[in-house]
Amino acid sequence: MSLTAEESEHILPADQSLGDVTDQLARIPLDFPTRGRWLIALALSSLLLLLFFVAVTVLFTRGVGVWGLNIPVNWAFAIHNYVWWLGIGHAGTLISALLLLMGREWRNSLNRFAETMTLFAVVCAGIYPILHLGRPWYVYWMFPYPATMQVWPQFRSPLEWDIWAVLTYLTVSVMFWYVGLVPDLAAARDRARPRGWRTFFGVLSLGWRGSAVHWLRWQQAYRLLAAIAVPLVVSVHSEVSLLFASSQIPGWHSTIFPPYFVLGAAFSGFAVVAMIAIAIRALFHLRNLVTDDHLDILGKVLLGTGLMTAYGYVFEVFDALYSGNAHDLQTLQDRLFGSYAWTYWGAIIFNFVFLQALWWRGARRTPWSLFLISLSVVVGMWLERYMILVTSLYRDFLISSWGSYTPTFWDWATYFGTIGLFMVPFLLVIRVFPVISIFETKEILHEEQAEPSHA
Repeated sequence: MSLTAEESEHILPADQSLGDVTDQLARIPLDFPTRGRWLIALALSSLLLLLFFVAVTVLFTRGVGVWGLNIPVNWAFAIHNYVWWLGIGHAGTLISALLLLMGREWRNSLNRFAETMTLFAVVCAGIYPILHLGRPWYVYWMFPYPATMQVWPQFRSPLEWDIWAVLTYLTVSVMFWYVGLVPDLAAARDRARPRGWRTFFGVLSLGWRGSAVHWLRWQQAYRLLAAIAVPLVVSVHSEVSLLFASSQIPGWHSTIFPPYFVLGAAFSGFAVVAMIAIAIRALFHLRNLVTDDHLDILGKVLLGTGLMTAYGYVFEVFDALYSGNAHDLQTLQDRLFGSYAWTYWGAIIFNFVFLQALWWRGARRTPWSLFLISLSVVVGMWLERYMILVTSLYRDFLISSWGSYTPTFWDWATYFGTIGLFMVPFLLVIRVFPVISIFETKEILHEEQAEPSHA
């Protein structure tokens, strides 16, 4: 999404000096001015992480029977939350990699924590295929290791696709995040006074001195990784959609699923980016760097991806009606009026009704309203994933196999625990590393301050 001339001129205040920006951002990990609020957030997140470890311990000792899985609903929270978390992890790469290749400078105040969000959201997603194996200590069977008996993984299995999709996306995301961080690690190293901090940042900055050769090699590596990462956003979530579309289950067996899932992933991911941007802006007093213009752009992107996702909803209904297939029509009726209709209409309300407020500029530029709308999108996309899974499974082809699904306490405990698994490392990273890209922000300021002299 492009900016108007007025927006691009004032994306960052031009009255700041380059040294002030470096000091402001490097001071966060070195001095950490908001220690109290950060500790409260870390304590609450740690409780959720503890809940996760308890839930996983119970799962490993008692088996997947502690979950509410049954026949016919043999896929539920594990796959549902896997898809939800992986979708959230997509916006970080889109904001950073795609906009880097497009030359959109407004990404520079958002890309660092968006990339960090991607890493831990993908970890939370990747933990679910391991958990729902039932015997996770055999996860190495999923890899083509040189077994004596020449027993290879079943590459036609969707579970095998999960392993490779998540590992590929996580590996590229980690490399992209770290390469972009190197110049800022050197800036923090040069300003650190305690010897421990200087050593820590010095080792991680890989001897960066900012020479012309360093910048040339860095630009080549950074843009190459961005070019690799962008197609992965589409391919990985398309693969996730094929977990469903390659089956014969009514409501899943459709070619609309790959674009439908990719757009939904971007929609939910941008919502989380907006929530994190608002929270970090308030926590670290970064209103001069994460400006109202950034919130305005995030609101526009959220509205655009939301409307594209709504298009998928419309054509999913049209597809079922046009096909005339009795089982697809039954599934559509169940979604609209059945036992789980609350998930469908809840997804409609939370995803698209509250979203319409973003047509107004004031709603986009007001932090609390954008935060609440983004939160409603996250809830709505969670309900959508639940709806897609359960409403297609709880009434099978045979009436004799119809059943129902109710998540148990351990289903919920594992899910809320993954929120702690996401929040704890995220909070630790923003404590240790610069939360906003220092050198890229300085580049924008330098260009904006140089413009009057060229006029």
